[in-house]
Amino acid sequence: MHVATIIGGPVSPYARKVMAIADIKGVRWRNDPIIPFQGKDEFTRISPLRRIPVFIDDQVTLADSTAIGEYLDERYPTPPLFPAGPAARSHARWLEEFADTRIGDVFIWRIFNPAIIVPAVWKQPRDEAAITTTLRDELPSVMDYLESVAPEDGFVCGALAIADIAIAVHFANLRWSRTGVDLAAWPQTVAWIARVEQTPTMARLTTLAERAITTRGAERRALYGEMGIPLTETSFAGEGFRKGPMSV
Repeated sequence: MHVATIIGGPVSPYARKVMAIADIKGVRWRNDPIIPFQGKDEFTRISPLRRIPVFIDDQVTLADSTAIGEYLDERYPTPPLFPAGPAARSHARWLEEFADTRIGDVFIWRIFNPAIIVPAVWKQPRDEAAITTTLRDELPSVMDYLESVAPEDGFVCGALAIADIAIAVHFANLRWSRTGVDLAAWPQTVAWIARVEQTPTMARLTTLAERAITTRGAERRALYGEMGIPLTETSFAGEGFRKGPMSV
């Protein structure tokens, strides 16, 4: 089987989603673990919005996690990551859309970004006031909706599927934001996310991301070797950082 390339480090929930799908499908892949805003000029050619992940194999170059997931599910249909039947499949697609947009906006852009990315990449202070406002005004409505759709046991579409993965990946980034937020008011959601994160694929990738946050250079290469994930020989990483056309 052709070895695919996933551009984007595992700390990105969207890159981690694609990595999980590839692993579940048995697709071999290597990683160019660049972070957002790091791509050089050539990166813009394959990702016009300058976002990660980008997936490259012998047939496609795709720059959106949802498009990548649907491609992989159609090309490698076993095991399926979308449920059978139009109603169930549309529900799964909606939950993935909710994860990519609303959860991504709140958990990633309004919490993880000012908590972790802004200090690390842009060398600006962590914006505690903005984070606190988001935790108070925005996070509860997201959690309330998830609690309304969370399954009492198992996964939201029966077997582990795209909706579970797309939603669960954001919760690790919320933890890494070090806000101390208490999610006890939403116990069914917390239990559901824990079940997803405890699956072997998700546990492995979450561990990789958690350790990658604090590793650089030779240490990162050693970490990837330990986890059995090959790195690309060359990288799309550029000097310095710059925002894409739709970045906040």
